[in-house]
This record gives sequence, C-alpha cells and structure tokens, in this order.
Amino acid sequence: MQDEQVSVRIAHADPIVSAGLAALLGAHSDMEITGAEQADVIIFDHRGGLEHMRRCANAPHNDAQPRVLIVTQLEREWEVRTAMMAGVHGYLLQNAGSEQLLTAVRSLSRGMRYLSAELSRCVADSFTRIGLTSRETDVLQLLAQGQCNKSIARELGIGVGTVKTHVKGLFDKLGATARTHAVVLATRRGLVGDSYLNQPH
Repeated sequence: MQDEQVSVRIAHADPIVSAGLAALLGAHSDMEITGAEQADVIIFDHRGGLEHMRRCANAPHNDAQPRVLIVTQLEREWEVRTAMMAGVHGYLLQNAGSEQLLTAVRSLSRGMRYLSAELSRCVADSFTRIGLTSRETDVLQLLAQGQCNKSIARELGIGVGTVKTHVKGLFDKLGATARTHAVVLATRRGLVGDSYLNQPH
C-alpha cells in the first residue's frame, strides 16, 4: 500500500511506550525502526522533544534535520502550544489509535505537520477564548513564578506601570480578582504549566 520507506527512531523516555511504538510501527512494511541519528522521523516524549528542539536550534544547519513527533499524555493547551512553538512537527496523545500514529509518522515524513483534530481544537479554542497578547502571556508566566511587578518589569524590560496594565488585562480576560487567583485559573486552563508552582526557583 505504502511503498516509500520511512525510517523511524524511537527516543521516548518510557520503555513500555517505546516498545509499544516499535511493535505498532514495525508491523507495517513501509516503516523501518532504526537506531541511527539520521532517521526521517524521531519520536520523543514531551520533555525529550523540547530538549531536542533546543539542541537543534543551537546546532549548525548543515544536514536536513529529522522530523520530530511527540507522543505523550500531556494534553493541556499550554503543553501542546509550548511544543508546537518550539518547532515540533507533530503531537500525538498516548491513547491515540495505531491508525493515528501511522498517519502522524507518514505525514511528518512527507514534510507536513500533524496535530490530532481534538488537540487542534483545544489549541485554537485557547487562543480565541482568551485572546491574551504575547506580552500578557509573558507577564502571566512570570506571575506564575511568584514574581512581583518590579521584577517582572525588570525581566521584560518594561515599566512597572506597563506591567500593572498587563496584569489588569489578564484579570479582565481570565475573570480573576487577585494575582494568585489569576495563576490558579490559568493553570486550570492549561495556560501555564503547574510545574512552575512546584519547582524551587
């Protein structure tokens, strides 16, 4: 059915998921599972995919870079959007069916991107529903880290008055009454990672 060979390297952190991916893909004649660096498509978990994209961004671009597919349980708007903005080519949930996995890998190998329909909807909804500007999003991330207006202003290179304006805009759009309330609401909607709340800074 599919004659073009697609070489796939599985670099997922979870050995059980890796074994499952290798078994599902290996059952198809157009899929070749490889350990080589230069595969057509590399499959990562969320963190591994982001780290790989970061490394690629700093590497000289002599060779064609493999296409990157993330397979993960992380399905919140924030997590999906972070990966897509980092330059990942495909994003698939671990509970997806084998057909979706094959479609994703084949799409990536042809130079296309892949995001399942439900994830596309979730990301599009988050943009239209909230309508945060990129600057408001920056302020929100720093609020989530517990930073005060003065340190947010310093970090972003803007005035404290401007920070206050952005914070007020966030309150209005999120329906929040206080800074911690804004962070809780944003975390619940997946607009910031709650890893911020759990990490020492």
